Amino acid sequence: MFLGKTLNLKLFLVALWYQWDLQDQCPGGSCNPQLGDLMVGRAAQLSVSSTCGLDGPQNYCIIGYLQTEQKCFTCDSRLPYNRYNNPNSHRIENIITTFDPERKMKWWQSENGVHQVSIQLDLKTVFQFSHLVLTFKSFRPAAMLVERSKDFGRSWKVFRYFADDCSLHFPSVSADPAERIDDIVCDSRYSGSEPSTDGEVVLKALDPVFEIENPYAPNIQDLITLTNIRVNFTRLFTLGDTLLSRRRRNPEDKYYYSMYNMVVRGSCFCNGHAGRCTPLDGGRGDVFTQPGMVHGRCVCQHNTAGENCEHCQDFHHDSPWRPGGENAADICRRCNCHGHSDSCHFDAARFTATGGISGGVCDGCLHDRTGPQCEQCRPFLYQDPHRAQDDPHACIPCDCDPAGSQGGGLCDALSGRCVCKENVEGERCDRCKRDFFGLRQDDPAGCQGDELTVVPVKLEALLHVQCLSSYKHETKEGFWGLGHSVYQCSPCDCDIGGAQGTTCSPEDGQCLCFPNMIGRRCSDSAPGYFLPSLNYFLYEAELAVPLPGAPPPSSSSLVCKSDAVHAVLVSADQPVTWTGLGLVRVLEGAGLRFTVDNLPFPLFVYSSACLFTVALCLFTVFFCLFTLVVVCLQSSSACLKLLLFVYRGGVLDWPLCLNAGGRYFVDVVFTKQSGSDSSHILVDSMGLIPRVESVQDFCSQMDLDSFRRFRCSGLADLGSEESLPEVCEGLIKSLSARIHKGAVPCGCNVIGSRGPYCSKLGGLCECKPNVIGRCCDTCAPLTFGFGSEGCQRCECDPAGSLSELCDQVRGQCACRAEVAGRRCDRCQAGFWGFPRCRPCGCNGLSEDCDPENGECLNCREHSTGPSCNRCVEGYHGDPTSGQPCQPCLCPDVWSSGRFFATSCQYEPQSLSLTCTCQQGHTGVRCDRCSPGFYGDLTLPDASCRECSCSNNIDLSDRDACDGRTGECLRCLHNTMGTHCQTCRPGYYGNALHQDCKECSCDRRGTQVTQCPLGSPCFCDPTTGQCPCRTGVMGDLCDECEDGYWNLDGASGCQTCSCDPVNSFSNRWCVQVTGQCPCRPEFGGRQCDECGENHFGNPDLQCVSCDCNLEGTERPSCDPETGECICRVGVTGIFCDECAPGYDSAFPVCERCHACTALWTENVTDVHRAAQRMKTFIPRHNDDKQLASHHHRQQMLEMHSKLDSLSNMTGLSLPKVEKMQKMFVKIRSPDQIQSMIDDINNLVTNSTKFQDDLKNLELQAKAAQDLLQKTEDKLDDVEAKLMNQSDHLLKEIQAVKNKTEQNREIAREAQQAAESALSNATETKTVNLKISGKMLDYQFG
Repeated sequence: MFLGKTLNLKLFLVALWYQWDLQDQCPGGSCNPQLGDLMVGRAAQLSVSSTCGLDGPQNYCIIGYLQTEQKCFTCDSRLPYNRYNNPNSHRIENIITTFDPERKMKWWQSENGVHQVSIQLDLKTVFQFSHLVLTFKSFRPAAMLVERSKDFGRSWKVFRYFADDCSLHFPSVSADPAERIDDIVCDSRYSGSEPSTDGEVVLKALDPVFEIENPYAPNIQDLITLTNIRVNFTRLFTLGDTLLSRRRRNPEDKYYYSMYNMVVRGSCFCNGHAGRCTPLDGGRGDVFTQPGMVHGRCVCQHNTAGENCEHCQDFHHDSPWRPGGENAADICRRCNCHGHSDSCHFDAARFTATGGISGGVCDGCLHDRTGPQCEQCRPFLYQDPHRAQDDPHACIPCDCDPAGSQGGGLCDALSGRCVCKENVEGERCDRCKRDFFGLRQDDPAGCQGDELTVVPVKLEALLHVQCLSSYKHETKEGFWGLGHSVYQCSPCDCDIGGAQGTTCSPEDGQCLCFPNMIGRRCSDSAPGYFLPSLNYFLYEAELAVPLPGAPPPSSSSLVCKSDAVHAVLVSADQPVTWTGLGLVRVLEGAGLRFTVDNLPFPLFVYSSACLFTVALCLFTVFFCLFTLVVVCLQSSSACLKLLLFVYRGGVLDWPLCLNAGGRYFVDVVFTKQSGSDSSHILVDSMGLIPRVESVQDFCSQMDLDSFRRFRCSGLADLGSEESLPEVCEGLIKSLSARIHKGAVPCGCNVIGSRGPYCSKLGGLCECKPNVIGRCCDTCAPLTFGFGSEGCQRCECDPAGSLSELCDQVRGQCACRAEVAGRRCDRCQAGFWGFPRCRPCGCNGLSEDCDPENGECLNCREHSTGPSCNRCVEGYHGDPTSGQPCQPCLCPDVWSSGRFFATSCQYEPQSLSLTCTCQQGHTGVRCDRCSPGFYGDLTLPDASCRECSCSNNIDLSDRDACDGRTGECLRCLHNTMGTHCQTCRPGYYGNALHQDCKECSCDRRGTQVTQCPLGSPCFCDPTTGQCPCRTGVMGDLCDECEDGYWNLDGASGCQTCSCDPVNSFSNRWCVQVTGQCPCRPEFGGRQCDECGENHFGNPDLQCVSCDCNLEGTERPSCDPETGECICRVGVTGIFCDECAPGYDSAFPVCERCHACTALWTENVTDVHRAAQRMKTFIPRHNDDKQLASHHHRQQMLEMHSKLDSLSNMTGLSLPKVEKMQKMFVKIRSPDQIQSMIDDINNLVTNSTKFQDDLKNLELQAKAAQDLLQKTEDKLDDVEAKLMNQSDHLLKEIQAVKNKTEQNREIAREAQQAAESALSNATETKTVNLKISGKMLDYQFG
């Protein structure tokens, strides 16, 4: 489906481009854009002087006669018209024509009782106006006029007046019919009282009763071109009741102007050079263009430019601008500056001088170029023959000696040949001619001297004598140079034709020359001039007429055809041996009449010559016999002469007297020679040759004899490739100079020739390719298009042309029937299949088809297809069977703007019409929008458009979007908005790509107000950024910012609040625990306490506890006292020893066996009691002794009990023996007695310790009880062990070992008691040592 849409779109764009391309083309000489309503799209440029209800509601009434009919209404135009919301608005834009079926529900209306109202349309540029149509809802105005402006409203001209009584309302305006098309009259046809509604006023710019010969005449253009149009209503139509006074109702309430439509038909004005127009603003993307709007900027063709194609494009000024016509190819031709300029202008004088060939003059030629087309090199430069004319380096300097060349070094601009002074020669003009000397730049002749050769001395003396006059000191007439030349004297020897006499200047020998003759002897023509040959007066047979009463001359193409009637032209590939354009075929017995009316000189005697050629037809050669008859008009004499010849040229040596300015007919009759099988002859031209004998005092008898002997008639150059003998050339040049009184200008055509120079004799100019004629002013046969590059070959297509010839101006070949084109290389319109052109089969609905495949073009009557065999979109029918194409009503016609189908099918049996709806439309008549589409089809130019819901609705759901406004109602994929263009609250992403994801905000750190219960938290709909609480960061608000911690807090992250003195930074803490980075001696979360292993006051000083951190809990010591807090299994002041009952391997301190723990617990209690006792023992410097014998007895009993422990080790005699030894140490009477004595002495002498001794006795008793309990428990254990298996033997042995160690502890306790009298320091040291030992003996 998507592919189909894309294909349809591509085809539509191609078709649209093709349609525009056809509109851009101008198939004929003139083209004009299509007409349209200039009002469409210009509501903002439409104004009116009066509108009802603009300032508030205004009542108005209608004229009615029914009692039940509502007669008064309200007008409220404060807001624009809306059918549903504001139907009583009657603004001026309502009169713009629409195709709304309910379009008569709206109109424009003026205020009540206002007579003078004007409506004005401003167009912003010049448009071509066709006609105006006004359709009124009320009565038409009793009087009105229409005006136009061509200067954007600065001045106005009246088109026409309209009134029911012209003599009353416009008395100075004629009410008679117009006599001329631009007459201003008053028309009464459109101002009556009927009809009372739907009345029209029609104004046509050009009244069809007048025939228009030139649509571009100034008066016609003044009528049809405008920039503004204004309609002025001057008088309301009333029924007379406004003159009466009524109290109940103002009668003027029912008189006003109201109008349904105003149509201003026209097109953009392009002077016939454009087929379509574009917006004035260039079609910007932000400018809305209403369909059907007539734009004002022409898309110019024919090399024209401007908003209205009113001037030529830049660099297209070779021909003048003019309005479009039949031959638009000659309008604004491109200038030819040979690549040496990019600017040119039109020169009317040059255009006229070239016969309309070229009027463009290039501006600012570059690369050392000059001339109208930059075709020449500047002076002192010439064209390099090895480079093209458009080569920027083609102009190279002349290589001429400034002293010997004319102009100080000038050369021919084309050939580079130096133009030497009279007496100078050489390729560079750098040497004097023979017998001349003294080359000087200031000498006009270049060199001094004469043309006499060196003669013997006797001749020199003779000449000297001849030069002397009778006065002996003057030069004799006919001589010059006495006393100056090498030989003292020289004859003048003036040319008999070029000089006006035989005398010369005695100083320099210069003869008096005829005009344009130069040289001392006047024997040469000046540069740019020539001496005509004797056959200068030629009369082409092509221009002759058949003799009256004689068979008409026939003409032929290259192939001999006796029935053709035109000139014979020879192929351009053959050498040119004829004059003019070609030859004329003349049948036997026929004749030609030549007209002679251009003789400039009277009283000269001429000979006549006829030039012809032998025609080869069917390989036979014929000769002709012709008779020359010369009829002299305005003369009383006539003569007849018969000439027989067998040659391509014949001379009739018969004197004829022809006067200058006379008009003569020369009749030539051709008769077949006996023995010839041919029936015609090819005649070239007739020429008149002056007789040399007729020129008085022209030459000597010897020269006349030479002229006759060498046949110096002037025809040798045509009959033979050999040049004339030198003697003939001199005599002919002299004779020509005498006849023409000097040299004749070359007259080389500036366009067709390569330069201004021509041959000295005959005046033949050097022509450009395919250009012929003495002056290079004509295209050669089989060529055309005389121009600056020469002529082009006709190249007529032999398959479609009748001959190889073509029109020498346009190049049009002579085509066969049904063939067209300049070269006859395509079929005529209405035919196809060149060269076998066949008629187009278009069922009578088109006369044009594709020339290649015959597919019909421009089908009429709404048909289309290869043979106009089907109806176009929006129509139904069968053109092939004669059924015309009828419009499909889906729901309206195709051109109404309310056609919503691609095609329709008509069922003849059921007489029903079924529409195939366009995408987005549905219904039998496609008058409803499909689900997923919207549009108000009651509005003009409306259609169903796809709901712009970003692909976020279900297109099959009719309620997914509003069917009238297109607002999206049921957005999918977690989107929302009028176009489902954004994600729903709590979602984020790209709704246009159906990528709305749920916000994953951490509720702990997100603002409470943005996380409603039961729904996701709200986040940024594009990025997904959650709205975080203070101190919280992250896309999901799941991290605390630096300086904050405890995301799980009641209000999110809280500040670290680190002590600014005791912490390294008060802006950072561990985000999970809030722990600040404390200095080494401080601790606590905020660093406001003493740190780990420190105690004291943090505000004053924290002291190190020195605890072994491997053996402490956390905290490692008491923060106030500094006492180390040991972990389980560790003991010691610094928590650096294993406790009893644990393995002694610090810091592992693994727990001992369970049975060991019992014994260790009791021994530990004893140890602690001993430690307690030591606090009551006085220092050693006290002399008091303990005197209590009771305590001694108790110690002995304890020793006895300890001795009984040896029974527990019966299973291991070595261990028991070791334990007994320990008991022996404990039972030492001297040591114990000494300790007891000390204690007794201490107690006796110190009443302070009496109470403490009592306590000690109690504790000793408790220790005895504890030992007893331990012994009992050991017995139980031993009993149990006896019943265990052998694998417990090791554990029992370990217990015995521990027992032995306990005995050692007891011994040490005795020693400690003995040393109790030492100082406090020694007591503490012993206490630490015993405690350390106790830890070593714990059960592991």
